Amino acid sequence: MRHLKGVPKTHIYRMIRSGEVRVNKGRVGADSRLQIGDLVRVPPVRISERVAEKEQAMANVVARGAPTRDFDVLLEDDSLIAINKPAGVAVHGGSGVSFGVIEQLRMARPTAKFLELVHRLDRETSGILLVAKKRSALKNLQDQFRERQTGKTYLAMVRGCWPAKLKVLDKPLHKYLLDGHEPQAGERRVKVVSRDDPDGMPSVTLVKVRAASTAYSLLEVTIKTGRTHQIRVHLASEGYPILGDDKYGDFDLNKALARAQAQPGLKRMFLHAWRLQLNHPVSGDRFELLADLPSELAQFFHAALPPSSLPANS
Repeated sequence: MRHLKGVPKTHIYRMIRSGEVRVNKGRVGADSRLQIGDLVRVPPVRISERVAEKEQAMANVVARGAPTRDFDVLLEDDSLIAINKPAGVAVHGGSGVSFGVIEQLRMARPTAKFLELVHRLDRETSGILLVAKKRSALKNLQDQFRERQTGKTYLAMVRGCWPAKLKVLDKPLHKYLLDGHEPQAGERRVKVVSRDDPDGMPSVTLVKVRAASTAYSLLEVTIKTGRTHQIRVHLASEGYPILGDDKYGDFDLNKALARAQAQPGLKRMFLHAWRLQLNHPVSGDRFELLADLPSELAQFFHAALPPSSLPANS
């Protein structure tokens, strides 16, 4: 999709299913994983003049500079930048997004020799995002994520009163693509599968109740594995979907909360990357980053969960 900008997703998936897209000269599925060294053949595709004009207009925008945006920098040194990413901003361009966080950072810092994302956050998730300023730092930090040496804790508000005894969610997850009969055909989704499912990826989520009422619960969620949509799917699978989640949530409740007159109102997903613990890529010292809740989430929290619902030690 990055190479065929402007081509409908359904057309791209049709090309894959029909065998026009090849990997190492063989047919593959849309969910096949690429390995380093694979040879991918993408057939030539004509795009409409309208799309071509749009691409040229975007190139002109790039020539003038990507739209700049001030990101809240939590920490910066010679090795890394930690920012508090706002919701609604993709971490990188692609799939209909022209500019993400990393492109805007590169445009804002034209003299920077190296800027690369260490990890990712969903577009609608706010919170701590790391960017490496050196290749050595990138490798070190990514190794920490891969080897589970980091501690990642999110704040999530869900529908209903979360059972305090339910602290560990250990459920395998499987990624799949919506088929051509659904409105979002080709979009990626994740589901819980049985332990004996050969496609299931081990996934562990720890949950702690921070505040709760009969209607809502604010949770501290720590992930021990970094699967796609892990928190969203694990919480929803227990019957407690994240408020505002447009893929796995309670769609009727989301609409009600997003109405202009809703009190309290919420127009985004209540999921925030709140705390990150890691080792510095140069010194090796352990340190912690914290990102306060964005104002719109803090306001909803205080309106939805009055002080009487807070536990004594919060």
